[in-house]
This record gives sequence, structure tokens and C-alpha cells, in this order.
Amino acid sequence: MIKKSKKGISGIVASVILIALVIASVTIVWKVVQGMISSKLKQSSSCFDIMDKVTLGAYTCFNSSGNEILFEIDVADINLDKVVVLVSGKGTTKSYTITNEEQELGLLSYPNREKSVKLPGENAGLTYIINDSAESPDLIKISPVINNNQCGVSDFITEIGSCSLI
Repeated sequence: MIKKSKKGISGIVASVILIALVIASVTIVWKVVQGMISSKLKQSSSCFDIMDKVTLGAYTCFNSSGNEILFEIDVADINLDKVVVLVSGKGTTKSYTITNEEQELGLLSYPNREKSVKLPGENAGLTYIINDSAESPDLIKISPVINNNQCGVSDFITEIGSCSLI
């Protein structure tokens, strides 16, 4: 009769293999999670501390005689790609994306009423005119875009007064 040896892997070798598999698995999972976390941190850090740096100025009003909405955007010491402006009233919302490049958006510049508008530079402000509004809006809000990431609403106005009072 032939005797077969019934030897297996020793407990120490099995433990070392299991530890190596766990370390490899944790490393792979960490690399995936780290990539997701770093991209989210980059997005959120571009919008950090902008709340008082992009605002609607004091010259935001409704001109009922001309059916116009005037709104002013003031930019502090921050470099913007764009600003998204939402104007809401009577169940409708209009959106305007103002960039650093001059473009026609259905807005006019104030006071010269040119059709090409662009975003104000750093430490500046510009006033824009929407000239197709029959009624005063209920809400105007702005959201800056920095490093191609749209930030949350940085300012809004819910009570838009009459331009004759300014």
C-alpha cells in the first residue's frame, strides 16, 4: 500500500496570505475613494468664501413705465467665469448666464443700453436691463461660476422696489 501525505498549508502561511489579500483590497478601495474625495474637495474649495463677494447691488428695481427690470451685480476681489441670474415672477423664470466675454443675452447694459453685455471685473459692478417684463419680479438670485463649478446662490432679492424710489 502507498501512503499519501495529507499535509496542507500551515496556519502561519494561510494567515500571511489572508493579511496580504486584506491589505491589497484596502489599498484598492482607498485609491478609488481618495479620487472621489479629492475631486469633490477641489469643487467645493473653489466656491469657498464667496458669499459676500458676488452680490446684487442697491440699484436693483422695477421700472413700471418702461416695463424694465434693472439689476446690479457687484463683484469683489474674486475672479469669476460666469454668473447665472434667475429672475422669477408670476409663475415664470428666466435664466441669464453672463460671462467675461461680450455677448447678446436679451439683456441691455445700463446706461448706454447696448445689447452686448459682459460680467463686471474684479472690484467692479455693472447694471443690466431686462426690457420685456410687464410686471415686477418676485425673486432675483445670482449664482457665481468659478473654475467651471457653479456655486450656490450668493445673493437674492425678494422685494424688488420701484425704480422711481431709488
